[in-house]
Amino acid sequence: MARQKSFVKLEGRIGDLTFYKTKDGYQAREKGGVSASRIASDPKFQRTRENNAEFGRANASAKKLRDAFRAFIQLTSDSRMPNRLNSRMMRVLKADAVSDRGERKILDENLGILNRFSFNAAALLSNTLFEKVESVIDRSTGTGGVSLKALDPAVKIAKPAGATHFQFSAALAAVDFSAGEESDYAFDMQESDLWPLNALIEATELSTSLAPASIGELPLFLGFGVSFYQEVNGKHYPLNNGAFNSLSIVKIDTI
Repeated sequence: MARQKSFVKLEGRIGDLTFYKTKDGYQAREKGGVSASRIASDPKFQRTRENNAEFGRANASAKKLRDAFRAFIQLTSDSRMPNRLNSRMMRVLKADAVSDRGERKILDENLGILNRFSFNAAALLSNTLFEKVESVIDRSTGTGGVSLKALDPAVKIAKPAGATHFQFSAALAAVDFSAGEESDYAFDMQESDLWPLNALIEATELSTSLAPASIGELPLFLGFGVSFYQEVNGKHYPLNNGAFNSLSIVKIDTI
């Protein structure tokens, strides 16, 4: 570590040198750090290697879930959603009570931790829709559905300013978390009609379906969402690029 003895007091970076002030005066150090080869081989970095392996495994699994639901979540505006999903998936991985540290996996029995995950933190389903959503997954037929009783949007839906219409959507995905780096999934999505926010809505049912052969023993995720639109000259436009849309996982089925 270099120490400055002259009257020139520098702070900041010049080239590969970083100048900084300490209680012992102004000092300088060369840009550097632990090399990748040392991290990969030095016994002192065993914990680091284990943490990196599990971090990568959790993030890859979160990406597979995002890929499967891409058509469902494309109208949300929560820029931090990938990070939040990575964090939730890490909780799933850490729930593996069998594997050694560094080797823990995404086990089906722990996927319930992902239930109620919201793809848009700015519009939680519980703060948007004040009506119970009945959800069901039938693995034998490859179907998943949601149903709601008749409702009055003025009472049961938190209407964003400027919204004139809304829509329900349901999505079912089967995701293979063991398929290496590639995303392997099956997906189906159904949407309701666009309904005005100032009129009573009859009971609603949305049903999604996957080919049973594409499911096998894969975990199934059922999502439900509420999207808002603004009518202008007879056309309906997503309100504020989906900033107020609420999309969540409402049911998970595993073997």
